[in-house]
Amino acid sequence: MGIASFFRIVRDFLFSNLNKQFLIFLSFLGLSAIFWLMTTLNETYERELKIPVRIAQIPKNAVLTSDEVDTVRVSVRDKGWMLLSYLYSNQLNKLNALFKNYNRGNGYGYITAAELQKLIHAQNPNMTSKITSIKPEKLEFYYNDGVHKRVPVRWSGRVIPEHLYFIAQTQYWPDSIDVYASQEKLDSIKVVYTEALNYANFRDTLIVDCQMAKIRGVKFVPERIKVGFYTDVLTEESMDDVPILAVNMPEGKVLRTFPSKVKVNFVTGVSQFRNLRPEQFIVIADYKEIIANPSDKCNIYLKVVPQGISRARLDTKQVDYLIEEE
Repeated sequence: MGIASFFRIVRDFLFSNLNKQFLIFLSFLGLSAIFWLMTTLNETYERELKIPVRIAQIPKNAVLTSDEVDTVRVSVRDKGWMLLSYLYSNQLNKLNALFKNYNRGNGYGYITAAELQKLIHAQNPNMTSKITSIKPEKLEFYYNDGVHKRVPVRWSGRVIPEHLYFIAQTQYWPDSIDVYASQEKLDSIKVVYTEALNYANFRDTLIVDCQMAKIRGVKFVPERIKVGFYTDVLTEESMDDVPILAVNMPEGKVLRTFPSKVKVNFVTGVSQFRNLRPEQFIVIADYKEIIANPSDKCNIYLKVVPQGISRARLDTKQVDYLIEEE
């Protein structure tokens, strides 16, 4: 079949009596849709628009400790076609508020709803739409003259590895960040926390990229850090030959215990257990308690255990003893 024959078949199909009626129907349908759209867009509506507000022209000696860009919700009433133009044009996509115009002093500034409305009209002089409301009623910002301090970071939230695993070590990159705020707030901040983390049922090392939890009027540099959670397999173990140390001994006296070394039971990670030594545990017998409560046996206490050890307990809590003169 040639090309001419193909086009002839298509022409005959399109211009047959049935298809002429269908084309007429489509034409009227299109005209109706256009008429409906014009009528709809000519009606008056109210729409809430989200407009970013940027604090501009910040002096070089000032550091903004709140977000440089915030968002206000502006309710606008106008014809549908005008509201449509706001949504798909750059007319109301940003407001620039000059720092000097809204700085109230002492590290604080704000823009009221009335001032925001004036700002909108000033930056859009041809705007005829009616603004019915602006939320929030006051947009606040904070700043200081560069006062800051270095503060350690810690993670917060819920991070739970699989059953029989535990978090053996946590590492931060960086482990401290610079905090900018008023002197009063800086004095009260000793440590800063990440946003709430939520991870569960993992067994391999977990590296999380997260941002710091926001504090009103406080700026973090950097705002994001990485946290590494290193897991290990839980195992129940024991450590023999942990020495008993005498404390609060007066000069010229020696406390001897029988036995002189004891066993400590605990739960830890498999890899950590390989590096443990008896000297890392501290077990004590207190001379003052012995003198205050004389008995055939003295109490011993587990005072120090290495990091990463849990449910540590002594195999025995009392031992025989002898106090000698040197």
